[in-house]
Amino acid sequence: MFNFENEAAFVQDREDLIAVLRMRFGDISTETIESIYELNELDTLERLILVAANAPTLQIFLEEMEEGDESFRITGERFNPLETVGQRGGVNEEK
Repeated sequence: MFNFENEAAFVQDREDLIAVLRMRFGDISTETIESIYELNELDTLERLILVAANAPTLQIFLEEMEEGDESFRITGERFNPLETVGQRGGVNEEK
């Protein structure tokens, strides 16, 4: 069983991850939130916070979340948060 401090860290990291996802991508499905609450490795949660902050699309984030603790690198254009800027449907698309 986790002690109180560890459990508090898990709750905080989960809530931080959900907040970053909502800021970046808007509404998040209930299934995604449930999957986040099933994560039990602090290292995985912390990595996913970085992925959420850098992945240009929610789909890329979801693919990384499926990798679980098997994935450990966040490199390349796949994690360029500006990749979609200026593209049709991108983050900062001018109208």
